[in-house]
Amino acid sequence: MSNYAKSIIAGDREHVLHPTTNLFEHRENGALVIERGQGIHVYDVQGKEYIEGMAGLWCTSFGFSESELVDAAVEQMRKLPFYHGFGNKAVVPTIELARRLKSMVPFEASKVFFTNSGSEANDTQLKMIWYYNNAVGRPEKKKIIARWGGYHGVTIATACLTGLPAFRGGFDQPLDNILHVSCPHYYRDAEEGESEEEYADRLAEELEQLILREDPDTIAAFIAEPVMAGGGVIPPPRTYFEKIQKILRQYDIITIADEVVCGFGRTGNMFGCETVGMQPDTMTVAKQLSSAYMPIAAVIIPEWMYEGLVEASADRGIFGHGITYGGHPVPAAVALRNLELFEERDMMSRIRDVSPHFQERLRAFADHPMVGNVRGVGLIGAVELVASKEKRLPFEASAGIGQFCDNRCIEHGLIHRFSGNAALFCPPLIITAEEIDEMFKRFGLALDETYKWARETGRFPG
Repeated sequence: MSNYAKSIIAGDREHVLHPTTNLFEHRENGALVIERGQGIHVYDVQGKEYIEGMAGLWCTSFGFSESELVDAAVEQMRKLPFYHGFGNKAVVPTIELARRLKSMVPFEASKVFFTNSGSEANDTQLKMIWYYNNAVGRPEKKKIIARWGGYHGVTIATACLTGLPAFRGGFDQPLDNILHVSCPHYYRDAEEGESEEEYADRLAEELEQLILREDPDTIAAFIAEPVMAGGGVIPPPRTYFEKIQKILRQYDIITIADEVVCGFGRTGNMFGCETVGMQPDTMTVAKQLSSAYMPIAAVIIPEWMYEGLVEASADRGIFGHGITYGGHPVPAAVALRNLELFEERDMMSRIRDVSPHFQERLRAFADHPMVGNVRGVGLIGAVELVASKEKRLPFEASAGIGQFCDNRCIEHGLIHRFSGNAALFCPPLIITAEEIDEMFKRFGLALDETYKWARETGRFPG
């Protein structure tokens, strides 16, 4: 290792507190420091090349070297590097981006509110819904239903929505008006002989019973990712959203689509809700909105909600919610160019052409002795490792299977992610069939080495 690489890695260990990281392991072992990117590849400070199998954090749809997005940022920085939207001010890129987003979403949208991240956007969703219900004379209608296994952010409010232990343990969860229903994980939780439709019936019944138990007049909204991402890439069972949305409409409960990961082509349609039959009232978008070249997210709301906000503002004065960098002109310009490129390069056709090959190569792992379930849609998928295929028995966390496999992937030049025992894949949307083959070749090598190690150490009984 060069002196330069050693000094950078040591500097990171000494100075940086990392997000979503095992801090003890970081202190002991340091970080993988990435220095540059090209296409779907990134390179560390030692010059080693990796396929980025997670598009960073589910987000770099155009990879790591799209000059058009860089040029859009530079041009806007030279023209107007910052301005805000507070107090009836506005900037041109934000206006144009809002117009374009309204034309894209699969519901009748009225207004777009900009933030910096999906966490902030989902936090804004809650505040807007509470503000709206106060405005229309329903102050008791404040509870939000989320799902165990879902991920919606890490602010105080959105961490309460998130149903993953790692984002809840050790932190106080102060909001008692956040409720949860079961994760729709057919492979893990369906009963013996239960069809997907029957499983969806059972989940819909669970939801309705919770609503009735809590009182429908107190339930404001239900939030869901079309395909659960961070929880393990979990597509819903067939008829799931059709059945639960019938119940939500019956009790006048708003449906929020968290499209932070699924939005902009990831599942084979422009939005994940179109893939899974979800009909949202409001929507959160982020990540692939700008291909993550600049931080930006948005809340997209219908006219009836906007009118409620306006009426309340007429009484109260200002709508007292906003973020300094929300609607920043530079991220807005980059996001706008990103969406233009999406159309100019006919990315939806490209995704639909290459995703069958991605899914075919993904599902080829189903026959591996340590693989219990393979699942996915479009260009997102998961391979779930098990201690017993017949019993669907998961590995205990203490077995360290995911960590070992992840380390072997790094050795073979593949960056991806584990959620529990599930290896997750979400590559840049520009990935080619040949690059898909190479990505899964590297994963296959790591998986075979993990299998050999698990057998030799008694972690996998065979």
